[in-house]
Amino acid sequence: MWTDNETAQDFLNFGSVARTVAEVIEQAHSRPISIGVSGAWGVGKSSMIKLIRGELDARAKGAGEPDSHESGAESKFIFVEFNAWLYQGYDDARAALIDVVASALATEAAKRKTGIEKTKELLQRVNWFRAIKLTAGSAASLALGLPPMGVLGELWGVGKAVLSGEVDQEAIASADAAVDKISDSVGGLIKAKRAFSPPKEIEALRASFEGALDEMGVTLVVLIDDLDRCLPETTISTLEAIRLLLFLKHTAFVIAADDQMIKHAVKRHFQGVEDELVTNYFDKLIQFPIRVPPLGTQEVRAYMMLLFIENSGLQTDTKEALRVGVCSQLGKTWQGKRVDLKFLRSLHDKLPDELVARLDAADRLAPLMTTATGIAGNPRLIKRFLNALSIRMAMSRAQGVGVDESELAKVLLFERCGNPKAYAELIKSVTEGDDGMPNFLVPWEQRAVAGEALDLKAPWDDAFIAEWLRLPPQLGASDLRGALYVSREHAPLITPEDRLSAEAADLLEGLLEHPDMAASIKDRLVALARPEISVIMDRLLGRARREQEWGTPAILDACMVVAASDPLQSQRLAGFLKERPALQIKPSIVPKIADEPWSQSVFAAWAEDDEISKPVKNAIKARRGNGNVSVK
Repeated sequence: MWTDNETAQDFLNFGSVARTVAEVIEQAHSRPISIGVSGAWGVGKSSMIKLIRGELDARAKGAGEPDSHESGAESKFIFVEFNAWLYQGYDDARAALIDVVASALATEAAKRKTGIEKTKELLQRVNWFRAIKLTAGSAASLALGLPPMGVLGELWGVGKAVLSGEVDQEAIASADAAVDKISDSVGGLIKAKRAFSPPKEIEALRASFEGALDEMGVTLVVLIDDLDRCLPETTISTLEAIRLLLFLKHTAFVIAADDQMIKHAVKRHFQGVEDELVTNYFDKLIQFPIRVPPLGTQEVRAYMMLLFIENSGLQTDTKEALRVGVCSQLGKTWQGKRVDLKFLRSLHDKLPDELVARLDAADRLAPLMTTATGIAGNPRLIKRFLNALSIRMAMSRAQGVGVDESELAKVLLFERCGNPKAYAELIKSVTEGDDGMPNFLVPWEQRAVAGEALDLKAPWDDAFIAEWLRLPPQLGASDLRGALYVSREHAPLITPEDRLSAEAADLLEGLLEHPDMAASIKDRLVALARPEISVIMDRLLGRARREQEWGTPAILDACMVVAASDPLQSQRLAGFLKERPALQIKPSIVPKIADEPWSQSVFAAWAEDDEISKPVKNAIKARRGNGNVSVK
């Protein structure tokens, strides 16, 4: 198994890009710089961020300075990693970013014993910035030593105008009057006497940042990740904070995000803005745009091989030597050099037989993994494919099901990337035959391997099928019942022993393919026999286990409709939701299920679970307060 987290290990020769970024930052010589690392979901932006930090750390070491990440005492870089997605729903992203940066500088100043007073002043100004953004109730404000909300309300409007660049003289005068009121309640967020106005305070905040960095003699490198995962409001809030600190001396911002998603958020926020202005907004933030390189067949093959090597029993130094050799070879592929099994054996001539078999599979799968629309050379999707294969092989061993790994890999690839209707026909052929062999594939595979043209009808008429048929091993004469048995969480495996009626099978297929349309077949479900409804819920819950976020996924609609048709199934669904990991539960699920009679037990369990997030518990409390959910 492989984790789905970012890594500081370079499996794709991205190190060359990281070195380029580090070189740009280093050659800026304290001049402000902003770098955008763009690319689609899962292509390796987060890993690129890790590699950039590692390269800058290595350069600090090479200059005779210790690793700032470990000691933080003498390095010329201070790193701040900020993930706006983690703050979404808990804090204002703009204030959070400024707070995180200021706190990091204060910590570093204490370690280095320089710039301490400057960073204290900076923190005070950040407190002021937070104060004008607070929107909590007056009681909460007073508890924090802040003035009543009537006063903060005056500053709120002005603060919002400042950040949008719409402040006039009348607004500034209003802010000055409000500041006179605030001083008695707050007790002096900033002790030094000076004239208060939002523009002056924001400029002073910027000057404090610059002064602290100048006195400490360091470059602040802010690494921002997962911005494209955020809701538009959080995205814009973070971009505003970046704009507030951007282009200050001794700063470098590295922003990893899908630029198309960012532009979508900007367009959503500034409704009616033309595309050209949206592009200009983003381009003004980014001085140096860098795109994560797309993967070709060579890179995909190398990536898969290195993943298998990582999980092998080879010695750590041998794994590292192979990784370095592969990345070096990837840098020469433009010269016609190849990364394949032959090349790996030239680096290490005593590879274990089990590893060789997996490397050979990677060699054969790479072209399809690169071109298939369901994967398209995406590193995260490749890793998930290999994890799914690993899980199914583990299931086959645990249940004593004899499954050939290469056959299972080919079936899994078809399941993920092929036409769903064609996959359903494959399942039907296997389950209806006495020997479990999809014999109709035999002539197609023979012609594909021979290089002959294939004239296939829908749903088999696409380029992926032709490539898939050529991929070894040939499956037409293989018993695939075991492979489909361990794959049954994706699609129903209806065996002769577990046969549904034609009506039930039709409903199950509809629920799996169009779960959001489940309500339209509720009456037909009620008419089914109870054992058939139980089988349908089995299949739906199997599919539901693949969901990573429980807000309002479409599969929940299907499960709720089945639960409404049979009280026993409602208990099963309630039990299933209680078992979901706490981090997967999102506030939007609360109103979705609140009117269901079984939801009360789910809410009670979540309310008592310490790991369930505060927004979810607040949503439950709000429903109870409105009388939608009974209070126990």
